[in-house]
Amino acid sequence: MALRLPLLTLIFLLFSGLAYGQTLSLKPFKDDLFAYPAILSSEGAYTVVDYRELRDINARDKVPERRAQAQYVDTGVRKVQQDLLLKTDAGNIRHVAVGRTQGAAIIVLYLHGQGGSRKQGVDDFTFGGNFNRIKNLMAGNGGLYLSPDFSDFGDTGAAQIAALIGHYAERSPDAKIFVACGSMGGALCWKLAARKNTGGRIDGLLLLGSLWDESFFSSPAFKRRVPVFFGQGSKDPVFAVEKQEAFFRSILTKSKTYPARFVRFETGRHGTPIRMTDWRGTLNWMLSKAP
Repeated sequence: MALRLPLLTLIFLLFSGLAYGQTLSLKPFKDDLFAYPAILSSEGAYTVVDYRELRDINARDKVPERRAQAQYVDTGVRKVQQDLLLKTDAGNIRHVAVGRTQGAAIIVLYLHGQGGSRKQGVDDFTFGGNFNRIKNLMAGNGGLYLSPDFSDFGDTGAAQIAALIGHYAERSPDAKIFVACGSMGGALCWKLAARKNTGGRIDGLLLLGSLWDESFFSSPAFKRRVPVFFGQGSKDPVFAVEKQEAFFRSILTKSKTYPARFVRFETGRHGTPIRMTDWRGTLNWMLSKAP
């Protein structure tokens, strides 16, 4: 006897199949407030954004560099924020988790720079509220946001972050995983790309006011064509914008179609990309290009 399904059931199955095949796209969260103020120029994957301290810090923050204006922040997300300790063979890893610790659709990690800690990446009010935005984007889209501590920016720190990624990847096997690295944290981004386990598992790298590493070209991540985003201030006194731009161009020299983007914040300094990078726009682009 032929199986007869009700019409509504057939429609549900059809649309469920279509939804499953679609690329995840993050829903908006305060997009109008966090949009780039003005595009000075754009050529292919390279964009120059207008940045002005008086407007983008002094007018945006109630207390400059310390407390964003209230409209940039929604602290209700703290209800799904946990300060956790993960015990691994690489050591104990303290980290803050925001959102779904299992069954997540997307996982984003933020790795701090020199002198930072896990608390930097979950501070709701610093950097113009941009960390609060990524927290809300993950919580509102069935995702997980992680801000960990780690021992150093060398092999030990990389092993710890790899263990953290492995732990949550097992709990969310279908999640796309993106690692954002601020300043010196970029050393870990490149080390993770080079490792067999994480280089074969992560789906994108975000370098925010960070450094470059030629070893990327021989890494598992490069071979998989993992998307890379660079955000850099034109007046960064720590990592020269010209050197990061040259590295970005060398990626496109290796492969003209490689999924890499560069956003230069004109007159911006070292911490500007952490404040100004459009998390949603960048991650949606990465989700569309992820291997």
